Amino acid sequence: MELYLKLIDVLFPVFFIIGIGFYIGKNDPKFNTKFITNFAGTIGTPAMIFYTITTTGVTLEIFTEYFIYAVIILGAFALVGFFFLLFLKKDAVTELPPLFLPNTGNMGVPICLFAYGTAGLGVASAIASVIILFHFTIGVFLASKKFSLSILIKNGPIYGIIAAIAFLYFDLDVPGYLENTTFLLTYTTIFLVLMALGVALTRLKVVSWTHAIILGSVRVVLGPLIGFALIKFLNLSGYMAGVLLIQSAMPSAVLTYLVGSMYSKKRAVDSIASVIVSSTLMSFITIPVVVYLALKFFN
Repeated sequence: MELYLKLIDVLFPVFFIIGIGFYIGKNDPKFNTKFITNFAGTIGTPAMIFYTITTTGVTLEIFTEYFIYAVIILGAFALVGFFFLLFLKKDAVTELPPLFLPNTGNMGVPICLFAYGTAGLGVASAIASVIILFHFTIGVFLASKKFSLSILIKNGPIYGIIAAIAFLYFDLDVPGYLENTTFLLTYTTIFLVLMALGVALTRLKVVSWTHAIILGSVRVVLGPLIGFALIKFLNLSGYMAGVLLIQSAMPSAVLTYLVGSMYSKKRAVDSIASVIVSSTLMSFITIPVVVYLALKFFN
């Protein structure tokens, strides 16, 4: 019974705030989320990365270790997604991002926070930082089929990662004013991006439910299975293994749609939107199962 109550404590706040965003989006179709996007991209996410990595007990060794684990899992996601896209006769390049870039920032970070506290938050952010880095490198490359260094240079979260690594490498103490400021920005960002996700669900359309369900299932069903396989192969345990499992179970990231809208053809963008919607809806069923298992076996 205690485990079920913990599950409610972990998931209810996240799903409730997404529901607020969905309600707002339904009642005000013209609700402008541009401020949230700009705030999260330029200030909120860099601050969240810096705070969660430098103030939650994550060491440089842990950060590096789980950064590498995330890269391995993403490689497996990409391989599986590529073959499924070929099977469905879709563009296996431009439509690949939503299958291998999960929503570890918007959903994964707060869920790991509520599941494992600040320690889980730090590891979750180490994993999420890889996804952010991939969005603006491999994600842009797949969408436009060319690499742009200028996009990477202009990307705020990258500097949050660099600053956090610098503090870890030189073993620097974070000044109180900086910790308090990034603390406020972190929790503000978590609320806003969850609400924005709910709004986005009212606007993204599904072109083909058949293909969307198949590809969405690849993301939210095979994702945690791949994560679990890596955990067993590396013999990981404790809350860090739980965080890795939860992060691997997240649905497709909304950011893949934004990047696709900027660099891909409309047909590919519509397919990306379909996968985001289907995987997010299915995750409301799969995530409680994964979190339950994580809390039961990796605590």
